[in-house]
Amino acid sequence: MSYKRFEEMPVWQKARQYNKEIFAITLREGLNTDYKFRDQIRGSAGSIMDNISEGYERDGNKELMNFLHYAKGSAGENRSQLYRAFDCNYITREEFEDLHKKAVDISKELKSFISYLQNSELKGIKYK
Repeated sequence: MSYKRFEEMPVWQKARQYNKEIFAITLREGLNTDYKFRDQIRGSAGSIMDNISEGYERDGNKELMNFLHYAKGSAGENRSQLYRAFDCNYITREEFEDLHKKAVDISKELKSFISYLQNSELKGIKYK
């Protein structure tokens, strides 16, 4: 896996799309005025893609793996917030299931990427 820019990474692209979907639901009546929760769910969704990009820009596999772990943690946090959104009737069951599945898929991809990096002989340009 060799990417010239983080924007080329499929997992970052999926995280970006996921963030857009989360942002769209926060514009709805009810959730849009639950300011603290709205900001939390937006923040954790955005943190997934932001941590992937920040880790990539650090130019070393060890740091990238750390930030991929942070991104994975943010995906878990966001999944928990989806339960809260569903329990508060901010999203439908169908929306919950769709978004939950997408967040789980992103987490799985992050885990696979971390495993790949752990077993890779390449250590990043920082360590050449």
